[in-house]
Amino acid sequence: MKFKKTGAEQTTITRDVKDIVEKTGNVYQSLAILVKRSEQINEKMKTELLEKLNEFATHTDELEEVFENSEQIEVSKFYERLPKPWAIAVKELLEDEVYVREVEQEQEQEQDDEDLPLVEKDA
Repeated sequence: MKFKKTGAEQTTITRDVKDIVEKTGNVYQSLAILVKRSEQINEKMKTELLEKLNEFATHTDELEEVFENSEQIEVSKFYERLPKPWAIAVKELLEDEVYVREVEQEQEQEQDDEDLPLVEKDA
C-alpha cells in the first residue's frame, strides 16, 4: 500500500462528526469501523517498516562498537512523516473506500440456519 499517496492529512484536523455518522447511521459503529481499519493499516505499516529496517540490520554481536545506521534512520524518519493510520482510515471512510461487512447479521443468519432441521439423504 502506498501510504504516502493516500492523500490523508498528516496533521490533526477538526472533522464534523455528522459526516462520519452519515456513513453508517451510528456513531459507535462508525468509530468501531475506524478503529478496526486503523489497526489494519497500522499493522501493514509496521510490517513494511520492519522488513525495510531488517534489510539494513547488522548482525554483529560486538558490544564495544555501537554505531548509527544512516539508512535505518532515514527509513524511520520517512515512516514518521507518513499520515497516521487513523487519518488514513477516516479519509477512506469518508470517501467510501472501505468495505464494511456486518458480521452480526451473518452470525444471525447462521443461527437461523442452525435452527433448521438437517435432512440427510440416503444414497
